[in-house]
Order: sequence, then structure tokens, then C-alpha cells
Amino acid sequence: MGLDNVAVHWPRTGRFYDPVAPAEFVDFGEIVDLPRISAPTAALAELIAKTGTVRATAYTELVDLLLGLEGVLYATDAAAEDEDPVIDPDGCAWIAGGIERFVTGHRAHGEAVTFESVSVVLRSLLGDGRLAEQQLRWLESRLDALRDESGDPPQWNFTCAELGVLAAFYRRCAERGFAVYADA
Repeated sequence: MGLDNVAVHWPRTGRFYDPVAPAEFVDFGEIVDLPRISAPTAALAELIAKTGTVRATAYTELVDLLLGLEGVLYATDAAAEDEDPVIDPDGCAWIAGGIERFVTGHRAHGEAVTFESVSVVLRSLLGDGRLAEQQLRWLESRLDALRDESGDPPQWNFTCAELGVLAAFYRRCAERGFAVYADA
């Protein structure tokens, strides 16, 4: 079992959150018909179009690294505050914005998103910041922590298009005032 991020109505009106009708995401199905779309990108778009849900397990490490927090897609901060693992519409906008900025920065490095390419892009982005040295040390410690006991990095194999679809899901939720329930 993994983590699903399910679009829900915000705020909840009763004891439970009501899922958003998949019709709110039906246009994601058009992505499947685009020429040269990768199978993972098409599968993600089709799932969103049919269910209003993202199978988020595969993206958790990457999103946490990009946004600099732990458990972002698990809504761990929200769970501590509200007792519900929910990402509110503002949180959805923040997640979408972070992924969108990363994808924009990554395009110059190609379509394939791997651990190595993420490292290069993030070093470039953080190296130009105000606290560059401190942020780069933080990044190196985070990258090291993602390696396994043999020192091997995670075997990420995403595309910019796939991450663009992921960002679009959270952007849609933010723009329409939906939240995302983290169903683990």
C-alpha cells in the first residue's frame, strides 16, 4: 500500500472530507493522446482524469527535497495541527509552485529527471541565493541522506512532463479551492 493524494472539498462540511468529482480533472485525459508522451506521464494523467487522485508514493522523496521539508505529500504538518492529513489550497499552490520552478530550471538540462540531474539543478538554483554556502551544505547533507547504505542514489526516473502533470494536479486544486487528503 502506498500514499494517495486525493482531491477533496475544502473545508470539510461534516466529519469527513468529500472527494472531488473526477469531472473536475477530466481534461487531464487529453494529455494521454499527446504525441511522444511517456508511459508514466500518460498513466499519471489518466489516473488524475479518472479519479482526481495522485499515487504520490513515487514522488515523496523528490518533492521533499525540492521543497526542503519532510513529509510534504503526507501532510505531516497538517496532521499535527489539525489531526487530519490534509494539504489546504494554499499548500497545494506552494507545492505546485515549487515543482513548476524546478521543472522550468530543469528544462535546460534535458527532459529526463534523475537523482544526478536534480542535484545539478538544485546546486545551480541554490548557488545563486543569498545564503548560498549554507544552503549548498544543507543540500549536500540531504542528498547524502537519500543514498542507501552502499552509497547508491535513489533510482529516480521521471520526466519534466510527468512532473509538470504532477504540478498541474496541485495547481488545479489550489485554483479551484480544493484540498488534498493524504491517504496512506
